Amino acid sequence: MLTLVIITICVAVIYDFLNGMNDAGNSIATIVATNVLSPKLAVAWAAFFNFLAIAILGTHVAATIGKGVIVPDVIKGDYIFILCSLLGAGTWVLICGLNGIPNSVSHALIGGLIGPALIKGGTSAVFAAGLFKIIIFIALAPLFGFVIGYFFMAITLMIWGRKPPLKIDRYFRVLQLASSAAFSLGHGGNDAQKTMGIIMMLLIGTGYLPADTTSPPFWIIIICYTAIALGTLLGSRKIVKTLGAGLTHLKPIGGFCAETAGALTLFAVTIAGIPVSTTHTITGAIMGVGVTKRASAVKWRLAGNIVVAWIITIPCTMGLSALVYFLIHLFL
Repeated sequence: MLTLVIITICVAVIYDFLNGMNDAGNSIATIVATNVLSPKLAVAWAAFFNFLAIAILGTHVAATIGKGVIVPDVIKGDYIFILCSLLGAGTWVLICGLNGIPNSVSHALIGGLIGPALIKGGTSAVFAAGLFKIIIFIALAPLFGFVIGYFFMAITLMIWGRKPPLKIDRYFRVLQLASSAAFSLGHGGNDAQKTMGIIMMLLIGTGYLPADTTSPPFWIIIICYTAIALGTLLGSRKIVKTLGAGLTHLKPIGGFCAETAGALTLFAVTIAGIPVSTTHTITGAIMGVGVTKRASAVKWRLAGNIVVAWIITIPCTMGLSALVYFLIHLFL
């Protein structure tokens, strides 16, 4: 069964790569929309800082995913459990990415884990407290981004609002390089760790790692950060368009405030070991910045479509992964 374990690890790394592709739009949307960097330079910038997060943000989220969502005994000796979870979640991410719909790769993964767990062990196979914390932060992550983005933009406008617009743009074009780098650090730190947790869960469940393992081996860390960085290099341009231009009009000062708000939120939750959606976070921050102009500056209908995608992600990926798990058991 070692071959199946290796195949599953490869699928997990591909999923991490897709995570980078999907969330590249989140990482570079504002810096591209404000014309601070071209899309090619922006993805290279984001990918570099995705990888740099390896040295800064630890593995707390990996531990939460690996041991805090489903009961470890459920996958003990089950070589296809993780594979089915990844296939169900990956299918949903591809559907959304191809249609330019910002979605949560993080919550797709959570739903992908829960689906087979419910089939195999019922509700007792899921840690209610861990799932509750994740669901709470589906709402709190964009709310934090919105509030921080709003107040940060308001304070920045109080300080800079009377200066010549050209001077403001020139100054914040430079600052936005730093804020974009910070957000990409947060993205890499939170999202790469989710795949680390999945691989760690697989290796513990199949006996290749001790049951008391609390942090993934270094080779898993390197592979996951590399995969998400490479995925970012080939990121979804459709999502860049949706977030960077479709949601509200941004100038460098607004892009700086949105990225800073998103980065602060991601740093806090990553250190706390909470898996959140970078899509949720930056979307909330962009909306908060947009509202400082006027409420109508945000395209609320588009925002509503994005929220609907968030709400249905976990149920849809639960269904898809459960179906894959059922069919594989049925025929094999």
